Amino acid sequence: MDQIVEAALRKWPNVPHCHGWLALDARGDWYMRDDRVQAAGPFPQVKGSRIRHDKLLGFIHRNYAADAEGAWYFQNGPQRVYVELEAAPWVWRLQPGGDPARPALTSHTGRDAFAQSAWVDERGRLFLLTDIGLGLVHTLDMGPASDALEAGAWPLHELAFAEMPSRFGYRLRPQP
Repeated sequence: MDQIVEAALRKWPNVPHCHGWLALDARGDWYMRDDRVQAAGPFPQVKGSRIRHDKLLGFIHRNYAADAEGAWYFQNGPQRVYVELEAAPWVWRLQPGGDPARPALTSHTGRDAFAQSAWVDERGRLFLLTDIGLGLVHTLDMGPASDALEAGAWPLHELAFAEMPSRFGYRLRPQP
């Protein structure tokens, strides 16, 4: 967490939490969801405005965490902004080169991870359980992920998507 965020939390410890205003889609993109967007429909059917500002994205990435109940949030100064997740708290990119049986993974936030197992849901989406949690493999990396599975990189399991949040300890839509 950024030092400026920690200082703001000490200075203003009782700022109310925010829900419904920030979302993470299955490709690792962040979306702002104001009142109008929220009224138009649920995420991801109505996404909102994609965040593209590099410095804001970096700030969100450095201050992205989960609470004890598995609700993911962005600590925006003294305010905790809970995140709606389309699929999982992480979106994995496989790094090119290297050993296909041990591919390097990087999250949508730029954090490195080590995969322990692979999970496929009823829609054919591939999730990886890593040392930092469960994430969805980015659609552009399904080719290298398939190669890694064939090379024996991870044991593969099937699990219905509806069971993933409780099995892996995260919440798709944190509520107050």
